Amino acid sequence: MNQKNGRTDPGPLRERTRSLFISQATIDETLEWATPRQLEAIDRMLATELANREASKRARLMRQARFPVPKSLDGYDFANVRLPDGYTKEQLTGLDFAAKAQDLVLYGKTGRGKTHLATALGMLAIEQGRSVRFQQTAELVLQLGKAKRDGALDSLLRDLARADLIILDEFGYVPFDIDGARLLYQIIAGSYERRSIIFTTNIEFSKWGTIFADDKLAAAIIDRIVHHGRLIEFTGPSRRVSQALMFGKTDNQ
Repeated sequence: MNQKNGRTDPGPLRERTRSLFISQATIDETLEWATPRQLEAIDRMLATELANREASKRARLMRQARFPVPKSLDGYDFANVRLPDGYTKEQLTGLDFAAKAQDLVLYGKTGRGKTHLATALGMLAIEQGRSVRFQQTAELVLQLGKAKRDGALDSLLRDLARADLIILDEFGYVPFDIDGARLLYQIIAGSYERRSIIFTTNIEFSKWGTIFADDKLAAAIIDRIVHHGRLIEFTGPSRRVSQALMFGKTDNQ
């Protein structure tokens, strides 16, 4: 705790106690009888408790997100990432889209870093205390179908509805049947203006009707994205091939 005019400043202690929902009356009474040393001990205990709670929350959010491989933006190369006009990298990494419940479509050929960026943005969201769900799209459709057959669909939908951000990875890599498409559409439509969705895909909008086996469903989803989202394009060579070549050169040296 800080000293202010020769007296212990209880400001930080007040903030921490309020964060733990301790009543104002209890705080005032404690400040009346406690010595500066006792207040310092109490303040340290509360700071430790809040830090432990925050760490536990982050760990819980990470488990719930189910990232296949955690990724960060450290060293991430944005050279071949084409952002929409007027949209900056700082806005993207600051997660303004999540705060506004807007969607992102990360579009480009395989191996361009789409999943890496989506995962890194998801981890930044967790650092902000947001709930995230990472899903391979084809696997999610299978889960939805099984949950419907088992009578557990409502439970799965409630879990996804608790998320602030849903990442649908490899969207469109495997076509769905009409039942799977409708179940996935239910999630996407239900998220409109409530939570953000990040799609990673190598399929252009004009072919989404083939993915969904229903042009009307595809058009409805595209309309949502166009009016409440952003398209981010990935160009340049495959990062996987580049890395393989780099490691090959290293091995030959």
